[in-house]
Amino acid sequence: MGRLLIGGSLAVFVCCSIGASLDLQGWETLLVARFGPARVVLLNDWYQLITASKGWSEEYKLQRINDFFNKNISFDDDRSIWQQSDYWATPLETIGQGRGDCEDFAIAKYFTLRMTGVPLSKMRLIYVKARLMTPVGESQQAHMVLAYYARPGAEPLVLDNLQSSIQPASRRHDLRPVFSFNSEGVFAGVSGTEKVSAGGPGRLSRWEDLLRRARAEGFD
Repeated sequence: MGRLLIGGSLAVFVCCSIGASLDLQGWETLLVARFGPARVVLLNDWYQLITASKGWSEEYKLQRINDFFNKNISFDDDRSIWQQSDYWATPLETIGQGRGDCEDFAIAKYFTLRMTGVPLSKMRLIYVKARLMTPVGESQQAHMVLAYYARPGAEPLVLDNLQSSIQPASRRHDLRPVFSFNSEGVFAGVSGTEKVSAGGPGRLSRWEDLLRRARAEGFD
C-alpha cells in the first residue's frame, strides 16, 4: 500500500446508489479499449456474479465476492502496475489489469457488494497498520481492508486480501485500525455506530479522485 493523501477540511462524498449503468457490451468496450481483450472472460465472470446475486443473503454475497477477487486478482504494487507510487484503481481497472494492491482489492469488493444491493451504511474501507512477518522479522505495514457491519452495533467482519477467510475483527490481532471511510464520509474510528466525523482525518484526495473516475465508467 502506498501513502494516503490526507488534508484540508472534511468532505462528505455522496454516492447514494452505486451501480453499473452500462450493459455488458459497454463494459467490454471500455475494458478492451484500455487493456486489450485478455481480461474479457474475467469481466464476464464478474458481471455474471453480480447478476446471479439476486436472492442471495448478504453473508453469502460477502463470501462469493471476497473469494472472486482473492482468487482472480494477483497482488502487485502500484509502481509495477501503474508506474506511480500510489494509485487507487476502479473495479474495472483492477479487472483490466488482473492485478492490484490492498486498496484495489478492498475497493473492488466494496463497489461490487454495493452493486449487489448491500447498503453503504454496512460497509467501511478501513485504513490499518498490519503486522507482518518478513525474512528479517516482524514489521508494520500500511494496509487497507473492507469491513461489513450486519447492524450498527455489530462486530465487523473483515474482508482482506491477506487472508482467504472472512473473520470477525476481534480475531484479526494482526491489524490495528486507524480510521475508516465510505462514500458517505470519513469516520475517526471503526465502530459501526459512529457518525461521520466533523473534523476527523480530513479529506481523502485519492478517494475523491477514485469516485470521479468510477462515475465516468458508469458507477453512480
